[in-house]
Amino acid sequence: MLYYLFQYLENEYQFPGASLFQFITFRAAVAIIVSLLISTIYGKRIINFLRKKQMGESIRELGLEGQAQKAGTPTMGGIIIILATLVPVLLFAKLDNIYVILLIITTLWMGAIGFTDDYLKIKRKDKEGLAGKFKVIGQIGLGLIVGCTMYFHEDITIKEEKTDTIEAVSSEKQSDFNPAIKSTKTTIPFFKNNEFDYSSLITWIDPGFGKYAWLIFIPIVIFIVTAVSNGANLTDGIDGLAAGSSAIIVLTLALFAWVSGNIIFSDYLNVMYIPNSGEITIYIAGFAGALVGFLWYNTFPAQVFMGDTGSLTIGGIIAVIAIAIRKEFLIPIVCGIFFIETLSVMMQVSWFKYTRKKYGEGRRIFLMSPLHHHYQKKGIHESKIVARFWIIGIFLAIIAVITLKVR
Repeated sequence: MLYYLFQYLENEYQFPGASLFQFITFRAAVAIIVSLLISTIYGKRIINFLRKKQMGESIRELGLEGQAQKAGTPTMGGIIIILATLVPVLLFAKLDNIYVILLIITTLWMGAIGFTDDYLKIKRKDKEGLAGKFKVIGQIGLGLIVGCTMYFHEDITIKEEKTDTIEAVSSEKQSDFNPAIKSTKTTIPFFKNNEFDYSSLITWIDPGFGKYAWLIFIPIVIFIVTAVSNGANLTDGIDGLAAGSSAIIVLTLALFAWVSGNIIFSDYLNVMYIPNSGEITIYIAGFAGALVGFLWYNTFPAQVFMGDTGSLTIGGIIAVIAIAIRKEFLIPIVCGIFFIETLSVMMQVSWFKYTRKKYGEGRRIFLMSPLHHHYQKKGIHESKIVARFWIIGIFLAIIAVITLKVR
């Protein structure tokens, strides 16, 4: 809203400093500061409110050190993250930008699913909460919205560089690109010709089948949204792990979003230019500030847990950002922590079922899954586990960033 106010003041009254709001970098910087202030200052008030309403976490006995002391700690702290994200976005982002609209819908949609789950857990005093099938239906619903919007909305386009060198000679950088087009292209890291078109999965049969590419594209989007949101949910098991890892991930994606939306840098780095995607940087800045501010209260010993209200929302937002900037194939790298945690659960469950069927008793690969609980069982303090996972997350983020040039 302030963006439009200062735009009006600049156009009508040449108000001093109003032009600063035209710059994405300035608005992103202000957004991250505001979100940090909201999450740290008002976060305490929300925690006290949750404690007053007895929104405490019920803890199952898993034999983990320090687990009993966490009983009664307020949950639903994801409300802090959601509010601290949306307020600066509403103030500083272009609210008519389709990518911003899509991310706001994602935040509210996944937040509602997570909130319902947390509320039912507290009300029933157990860890079941919302039935798994309803969570999956909600995730599929969001995937449908995102997939259909990405495929059919006229404002979601890409621009490709002109191949005719004579035509491309111009003093205006904009003229080096063809007009914006609808496309199902994405990028694959580490490959020189790193663009991949989902429609090619069907057009090899007949070029005319390209108009049915949505039959391939939308299910893939649904899978990504579901997988990443569940990955974030599994990672949220010890104090500060999910929030800290997610902050590293989204700050990495912010760089890709800014580059992809900047016609000069996208041309210099030879990455796909996506018109209007730079505005995603504002959203990510507010989101990152909210996550870091939440860590003020979520690091060991946690004063609040994010609950599914936070973890499902975090995963949904990260998935949609990656899809929007055509970097979904980077998810296994940049979201490596989520990937490892999910993989550990899948391996544990699969091996247990296989050995139970074959030997009559289930056997385990890890002492406990997800993976962070395995290290807890080995006697490593959760603060050390979290710090080491953060370090791995930073290392993976660096690998993701170098894909801008290493191909």
